[in-house]
Amino acid sequence: MLVEFVVYILRFETHMGRPATSPSSFNKDKISEMAPIAVGDVIPEGTLAFLDNDNKPQSVSIHSLAKGKKVIIFGVPGAFTPTCSLKHVPGFIERAEELKGKGVDEIICISVNDPFVMKSWANTFPENKHVTFLADGSAKYTHDLGLELDLTEKGLGIRSKRFALLVEDLKVKVANIESGGEFTVSSAEEIIKAL
Repeated sequence: MLVEFVVYILRFETHMGRPATSPSSFNKDKISEMAPIAVGDVIPEGTLAFLDNDNKPQSVSIHSLAKGKKVIIFGVPGAFTPTCSLKHVPGFIERAEELKGKGVDEIICISVNDPFVMKSWANTFPENKHVTFLADGSAKYTHDLGLELDLTEKGLGIRSKRFALLVEDLKVKVANIESGGEFTVSSAEEIIKAL
């Protein structure tokens, strides 16, 4: 049974455009881990949530937002958390015009929170005109990106690693993924350097 599951995972990773995990390095205790999204990969299709202007839950396909476009997708461990609220998101809001001037069509912020929290959080940035806040409430899309961060021991459950992707027509051109709680490579400034 375990061997069949390993073969399934290897086929899934290959189908997703990621290098498959070699059987010799496969850790049966970490079956749910996937290789993180990387430069050259096609972003997985997925559905994220938001609240419309009438506060009604809506969903959107990530491919519908990114196909044929230059898009920045950045992820944060949680709405209203200090680094996310004071540094990461404000950097993209402050540099949005510059990013747009360099050909970026969409700037998307994803967090493992529900759409009600994401809208409330977005409302704390009244100067925002270009960053779209989307919810990945069950961390499914975060999992599909291979960017889960297990903070269960800290009482926070499964979250997203901090990251920033530059995507052109669904293909990853830049993948800046942070280690642990760092904030060194996923800022708007780092993406601007890559444009």
